[in-house]
Amino acid sequence: MSTHTEPAVVVGIDGSSVSLGALRWAARAAARYGVPLNLVYAVGAPIDFGPGLGVVAFDNQAMRADGEAVCAAAEKLAREIAGELEISTVVVDPEPAPTLIERSRDARMVVVGTHGYGALGRGLLGSVSTALARHAHCPVAVIPESYAEHEDERAGLPVVVGVDGSARGAEAVEIAFEEACLHGVALVAVTTWSEFFRYVSRAEMQEQARAVQAESLAGYAERYPDVPVSHVVVEERPARRLLREADGAQLVVVGSHGRGGFAGMTLGSTGQAMLHDLSVPLIVARQRI
Repeated sequence: MSTHTEPAVVVGIDGSSVSLGALRWAARAAARYGVPLNLVYAVGAPIDFGPGLGVVAFDNQAMRADGEAVCAAAEKLAREIAGELEISTVVVDPEPAPTLIERSRDARMVVVGTHGYGALGRGLLGSVSTALARHAHCPVAVIPESYAEHEDERAGLPVVVGVDGSARGAEAVEIAFEEACLHGVALVAVTTWSEFFRYVSRAEMQEQARAVQAESLAGYAERYPDVPVSHVVVEERPARRLLREADGAQLVVVGSHGRGGFAGMTLGSTGQAMLHDLSVPLIVARQRI
């Protein structure tokens, strides 16, 4: 039996086209990282019906059997994508969100799919991806359903990262450089600023934003000499600019709950908009615990 100790890429699956897209992305990511892939099917069954309830509301055995079948098909697909990748599967009773949050404690990354609702679906984001983006103990990759249709077209496009000077923003920068290096593509660093509630000139705010970005990226050119970097520093709403840059990218990386002077490139309202509207994968940087 394998004694692989590297943290795995964990992907939530349910047999839908959304989760299959996440599975494909997760399998390729695990292969790039050289780590195992763990497929998790959460039945979503209540563990306890409570005292005095004598009627079983569903057939748990049948639901678990369905889960095993989905896992078997998913494992076969993952092996077609990633060859000799070490793969494990598990079917569990609890709901997906708490299950994946718990498994994120020992994971390299958790990957889930989401429907691309776009502007008409704002506020309807799935609870699983939202919960993970806010509470996971490792980075979370959210893969839009529509991405599979254009994945090959975007293969050589850059990675985009939101840079705001916060601690979570720094984690996003670290992840973005690694992803750009592994994909062999360029990096686009994006910092935005706003005049609201600021009492200095626009020119000074622009210069402050440039300084924040430069400090946040310091040292990475030496560590990743083969990753070309483009710098975007503009007065604009963070989500709007990141979405614009995402049109020409294959991946976007943001932090979570930033507190820097230019915070806003992190999860908060920006991340919510990104999760709703992006047509490319989004990685939300979460502290590895």
